[in-house]
Order: sequence, then C-alpha cells, then structure tokens
Amino acid sequence: MFDFVIVGAGLAGSVLARQLASVGKKKVLLVDKRTHLGGNCYDSYDKHGVLVHKYGPHLLHTSNKEVFTFLGQFTEWSEYQHRVLAVVDGQTVPLPFNLNSLEMLFPKSMAESLEKKLIDRFGFGVKVPILELIQTDDPELKILADFVYEKVFVHYTAKQWGCTPQDISPEVMGRVPVFVSRDDRYFQDTYQAVPKYGYTAMFHNMLNHPNIHPLLSTDFKDILKVDATSGEVSLFGNLFDGELIFTGMIDELFAFRFGQLPYRSVDFSFETLEQEYFQEVATVNYPNNYEFTRITEFKRIHGQQLNKTTILREFPRQYKGVEQEDEMPCYPMFQDENIARYEEYLQFSNKFKQITMVGRLAEYRYYDMDDVVARALDVFAQKFS
Repeated sequence: MFDFVIVGAGLAGSVLARQLASVGKKKVLLVDKRTHLGGNCYDSYDKHGVLVHKYGPHLLHTSNKEVFTFLGQFTEWSEYQHRVLAVVDGQTVPLPFNLNSLEMLFPKSMAESLEKKLIDRFGFGVKVPILELIQTDDPELKILADFVYEKVFVHYTAKQWGCTPQDISPEVMGRVPVFVSRDDRYFQDTYQAVPKYGYTAMFHNMLNHPNIHPLLSTDFKDILKVDATSGEVSLFGNLFDGELIFTGMIDELFAFRFGQLPYRSVDFSFETLEQEYFQEVATVNYPNNYEFTRITEFKRIHGQQLNKTTILREFPRQYKGVEQEDEMPCYPMFQDENIARYEEYLQFSNKFKQITMVGRLAEYRYYDMDDVVARALDVFAQKFS
C-alpha cells in the first residue's frame, strides 16, 4: 500500500513526507511513537491559555530563503527577534556576551580598552569562540577571556553537557561565542519568526495530504523489522520493497549491536504564575547558580496578552535509554569514542540500500531547525525527486 515508510513525525520526517506526497506523488506511512505530530517542536495551549512548547523553546532563525519559504506554505509568521540574558555576578547581561555585556560588568576605562583591543584583533561584528579567545597572548584580553569563560561558559557547560568545554567538540563550543558587537539579538539571521498559530498547527497543515497516512502512538519496532543478515525490511509481517526513511536513533534501529550512543537530555518544569510577566526577555540563562540552566517565558515569544504567565525551567541530565522509556534523547555527545561508534553504525547502515538516515538522531548531528529542514529538502531533491 505504501511507497515509503518514514519513522519520526518531527521536522525531518514531516518535510520529507510532504515532498514525497505532493511533489513525488508517493504514498507515505508516517510512524511516530508519540501521540502527536511535530516531534520536539510540538506546542499546545495550557489550561491557562498560554501557548507553550512542551519540549523547550523552539525558535526558527535562518538565512536560507528556501527553508523559510517552504515552511511558509503551511503557516503565517509572527516576526520574533530572540534576546537572551544571563545572570552574572547578580546582574543580567546580554548573551551572546557582547560589548554591551562588557560595559555592564567591567569598569568604564577597562571596558573601553578591551573593546578597542577586541575590534583591533578580531574586527567589529565578529563572533569569536571562547576557546579561541582564551588562547590570546594579550594580557588584558586574557583577563577578559578567563572572566567570560568562568562566569558565562564553564559552569553552564558543566550543567548542560555534564563535562568541561574542552571535552566537547568545537562544533558545539563554537555556538557560544563572544560577539564583538552591540547587537543584543541572540541570532543575526535574515529570517526570524515563529508560526502565528503555533508549530502544531503548521505540522497539521504540512501533513494534510491524501497521500500521507500518519500512524501515531506506534513504536516502529512493533510494525517494522530489519533483517541484519539479509538486509530485508518487513512491514506488518510482510516483505516491504519500498523505501524506509529513518529519523530516530540509529543505534535503536539496529538493536544497539555496537552499543548505545549517549545523549544529553532535559527535564522540563512548567509553572504558571499569577502575574502578567515574570522576566524581561523570553529566556534568561543561569550559568552559575541553581541546577537549572535557563528559564523561558513563552508569552514573550508569542506576544499573548494574558493576566497570567507560564515559565519553564530546564534541568539537563543524562539520557536514560530506551529500556527506561526515556523519550528525550536531545543532544548527541560529540566525543571521539562516541563519534567512532556512530561511524560503525553508519557503515553498517550502508548495506541496507532501501534505508535512508535523516535528522539529528539518525545522523548523530547537532542540527538547528533550519538545518534539519534544509537537509530533508536536499535528501528529497538528490535521492527521491
């Protein structure tokens, strides 16, 4: 009955399902173990009427016009420029750490000297990874680097990743730079917005096609079998000769034959308060105090006018594994031994000619939202169009 089976109804799976169904004219079975579409982008209104993101804040920011245009077929946009503050020495300062942050935390004469040296050394408008700044040979810049590393990065990283920054790939640490600028926005991408009626509505519009059959509340292992010896795939007990697109954990697909790939996860704690607003911006980071890493206030994102507000605290932790029914493998752990293990899985997956791996979990990559959409569009164009 189906030309394609896609496991995972998040961004990667949903974009591919839509392209295959509408452009490719293929019949698609879209399988997800959760009760809803949208994967970690899922949002809904809580009992107080606040639109909350169940799995933490998701903010679309991209300079890829193709990505923004594609998603725009299924939603109206509300422009949103994300700003983040961090609590440092009792003050809230902008993140990424920038020239405004510098001015707020250092004596005026020292801040002016440091600003000049940063611009002279790196140029204005440049984002400098903290681990690069630490290696500077200028004594004053070294003081700044050590301060920012200690006050902004090292303790936050320890909470978020469970290890020191040096133990994490530069691909991850490069995401948290010092910004030689006075631009307080967290992102500088051309397109920054959230769906006007929420992500869930956008996903429903995207998947509203007669060739797409969503099958929710279904573990793929209950309907799909992969024979590791022959490379054959069966669906509902019958040989399946179509294409399988897998967006879940690659190690789970192959029954953890090379061991489990580690992930960091997050526990979410929501609280509704009897006040109009809780904080100055949507997200405030807590690098040095408390067990949680940040607090997000969703009304700041969606611009709702309500007398109450709902906030979210995030508590990072280690992913517990499938056997513990932990549904939140969020962030791949980019360490050499883990990457080597993933490469084993990738090489093994190549023997299955009808299986395509796409997405953060399947490819063990730290994709942003726009990266996932771009990747899915590319896979469709290069392999299935």
